[in-house]
Amino acid sequence: MDGVENGAGNSAGNHAAHDRGPESGHIPVMLDRVLELLVPAAQAVAGRAPVYLDATLGMGGHAEAMLRAVPSLRLIGLDRDTTALERSARRLAPFGDRVALEHAVYDEIPSVLRRLRVRAVDAVLFDLGVSSPQLDEADRGFAYSYDAPLDMRMDRTQSLTAAEVVNGYPPAELARILREYGEERFAQRIAAAIVRERERAPLESTRRLADLVRTSIPAATRRTGGNPAKRTFQALRIEVNGELDTWRRALPAALDALPVGGRVVVLSYHSLEDRITKQVLAAQAADTTPPELPVPLPEHEPRFRLLTRGAEVASDEETTTNPRAGSVRMRAAERVREAT
Repeated sequence: MDGVENGAGNSAGNHAAHDRGPESGHIPVMLDRVLELLVPAAQAVAGRAPVYLDATLGMGGHAEAMLRAVPSLRLIGLDRDTTALERSARRLAPFGDRVALEHAVYDEIPSVLRRLRVRAVDAVLFDLGVSSPQLDEADRGFAYSYDAPLDMRMDRTQSLTAAEVVNGYPPAELARILREYGEERFAQRIAAAIVRERERAPLESTRRLADLVRTSIPAATRRTGGNPAKRTFQALRIEVNGELDTWRRALPAALDALPVGGRVVVLSYHSLEDRITKQVLAAQAADTTPPELPVPLPEHEPRFRLLTRGAEVASDEETTTNPRAGSVRMRAAERVREAT
């Protein structure tokens, strides 16, 4: 998704330059490091064209760089945002039939691969969060810096919007969402303020909601930590798009699609996503031999090895030129054993 909290070798710098043109309007996050990790997995494939699955295609910046880096590569690009797919289709048109784009959410990976008759993918990227265009286009309602309708749908063909959540959910459910998905310690106060306000008139604009959040929390808190509406907007966006439940299904599905030598890279932009990623990858990289046995059992050996030590972050240089990389956490793994 060339995401934001919402983005190998000697050629990586050249690929990065390709993504600063007018069509993209953004800089893919940690592009050089993504290429460094994923290109070797694609180049190691013999006897067939390697397959790269970009599960959060966005503007196609990472995808274009991968296609340029590996001339035999075949891309399968997924996105729930039809606008992103249209823009990526234009950007990736020069690669012709090497590209297959699908309107799908990333937990639909198994069904997409079945439909395309693809048995395995060799490299997978998840760039989670909101894409740059979604944040920059005011009418999408993701950003508290613009006044816009309370929408926040990544897929505008779905029905649930942020306005429906704030105007229709019971107070306790609103508070739970703000507390769990936004890690908002004033969740109860904000939820109560929303309920009072919506009884006067439905909440329909981002500015009105942001102002309401700001006045609902203590003045001392408002003076630190950036815009106080950030956590509320994150929580609503996660709820509207079902992001965490989707992610819990999507990552295991992607791991199952990788052959030995296949690699996955995940770019997360908040702690909730990164925690799920860490737990899933750690479980796959663990030896599950019962502790009472004297030697490891082959069928219990790790299926994956971790390619990053903890979560990697963007360099100071990158966050200076691309502030949206400031919150990214990257984890990666490689399959080392087939499932039994």
